[in-house]
Amino acid sequence: MALPSAARAFRAAVRRCDPPSRPRSAPAAAPRGLSPAAAGAGPRPGPPPPPRGAERGPPPPAVDFGDPREAFRSKSSAELLRGLVVLGLCAVEPLVQHNRELLQLCQRVLGQTLFERLMKMTFYGQFVAGEDQEAIKPLLRRNQAFGVGAVLDYSVEEDLGDGRSRTSAAEKEMGGAEKQEKQYRAHQGFGNHHGGVTGAQTYFYADEAKCDQHMEIFLRCIDASSGSSEDGFSAIKLTALARPQFLVRFSEVLVKWRRFFHQMAAEQGQAGRAVLDTKLEVEKLQETLANLGIASKAESQQWFTGENLTMSGTVDLLDWNSLFDSRTKLSRPLLIPNRMTGQLEPLLSRFSEEEELQMKRVLQRMDVLAKRAMEKGVRLMVDAEQSYFQPAISHITVETQRRFNRSQPIIYNTYQCYLKEAYNNVTRDMELSRREGWHFGTKLVRGAYMVQERERAAQMGYEDPINPTYEKTNEMYHRCLDYVLEEIAHNRKASVMVASHNEDTVKFTLRRMRELGIHPSDKKVCFGQLLGMCDQITFPLGQAGFPVYKYVPYGPVNEVLPYLSRRAQENRGFMQRANRERDLLWKEVKRRLLTGNLFSH
Repeated sequence: MALPSAARAFRAAVRRCDPPSRPRSAPAAAPRGLSPAAAGAGPRPGPPPPPRGAERGPPPPAVDFGDPREAFRSKSSAELLRGLVVLGLCAVEPLVQHNRELLQLCQRVLGQTLFERLMKMTFYGQFVAGEDQEAIKPLLRRNQAFGVGAVLDYSVEEDLGDGRSRTSAAEKEMGGAEKQEKQYRAHQGFGNHHGGVTGAQTYFYADEAKCDQHMEIFLRCIDASSGSSEDGFSAIKLTALARPQFLVRFSEVLVKWRRFFHQMAAEQGQAGRAVLDTKLEVEKLQETLANLGIASKAESQQWFTGENLTMSGTVDLLDWNSLFDSRTKLSRPLLIPNRMTGQLEPLLSRFSEEEELQMKRVLQRMDVLAKRAMEKGVRLMVDAEQSYFQPAISHITVETQRRFNRSQPIIYNTYQCYLKEAYNNVTRDMELSRREGWHFGTKLVRGAYMVQERERAAQMGYEDPINPTYEKTNEMYHRCLDYVLEEIAHNRKASVMVASHNEDTVKFTLRRMRELGIHPSDKKVCFGQLLGMCDQITFPLGQAGFPVYKYVPYGPVNEVLPYLSRRAQENRGFMQRANRERDLLWKEVKRRLLTGNLFSH
């Protein structure tokens, strides 16, 4: 089945979810430039930021990230000592590198009961809130008393062994691997979500019933967030709601479609332009399509007369993407040129009936979760995953945002700023939200899959999608963040979670909020850190009145071990550099000891 049926399946599945109506034909807004802080350009046009009125109260106090007493007011002395021990162990390279084997050895030697007790006294107690919804409530209430909310994540993961048999089956199912983009082929060496995946779980399984089970878990997590945390979040993963093989195939289609746009832009002399400044002249585009044998001028004229397109005589990437969703007008498969071979090839040679059903099912699951979140007053945080899943994940997430973020940001998309395409992704999706009038909700992270992404790119022979250095990733993070902050100041229909353990990034955000007149009481900018890390950032922000959240995992000890293993791997580089946090912990322990308060709290 060709691409028209794929697009039809996507659009029909969206309609079956019975969403609120949304405008699709608003005129394009003027492109925006970066702020002086981000790119040396002048500010984009628009109304000035609203002044800080008396109705919003006085300006927030300055935040001191170096005061150990304020940073650890919420902690008992036992918790401080545990933090010193655990964070210190996380900085020991051999222990972290072989943590999984060591955990299994301890479990065999101690037995299950003693092992669980040891884990609760150490790593589990540091990074996990508790075993179930009831067990986590005391910690959530205590954090809330200090102004800290929660992003709940039920962190039970499947241990899939080496994953090779599953990936091999995936390759057979996907078929035609020799014609696929290298980045979007299955690879048996990367079927295991423990192998080099240190940032977040990836789900690999083969049946839709498992997806439904994960949806039920997410529903319970939403209920727990509603009952335990004011204005809280619940984290969800698209690889838990849709089969990864399908997400890889769909990602490949989306990337090819966008790449075709940029190829035609280069032929019109627009190579190297910013993504939103690249505009194809429709007449030249129609001539190109006819010359390539893709579509006659009469056929292509039908493409550019719909309500989805502007009347300016040009087509930008957002207009082009909307064409993908309306390909049902074509009477034959859409062909695009392969620049390597010079031949025309179908954008997608076959989209099976089963994959069409998967498209429908994942949208239905997202619909169920979004409606429960609205009912419970909880926001959904869709986590980012590997780059070969991410185009499909973002496409589905944005489609859900278009339906449910009409009056407030219920759905948040996550952008990984270690990706070279991060700024283009943020600006493209935000521009779509501006044109259609819905709220843009985002979480900005640096990224969690660097080791795996680079190894996979090297082994499979495609360009590394990751920024070359940590400094370049920092630049990308601040560039994306500044763009979103300016949108908040000018449009007020955007919200961002600054999910960072980097103190300099947090200080940059606070400074830009002051410059742009964004007040904490607006609740447009919030901050996030992992449970068990960087309390010297989280709690001073909360006590100063800034919306701030801990990412709170929970689940049974034995079933959360893969999460703990990953957490140790992910944090090893950070912990080796986290002398400041350990120094502050030690200073607070000594202060309590010298003042006679070590055993009182």
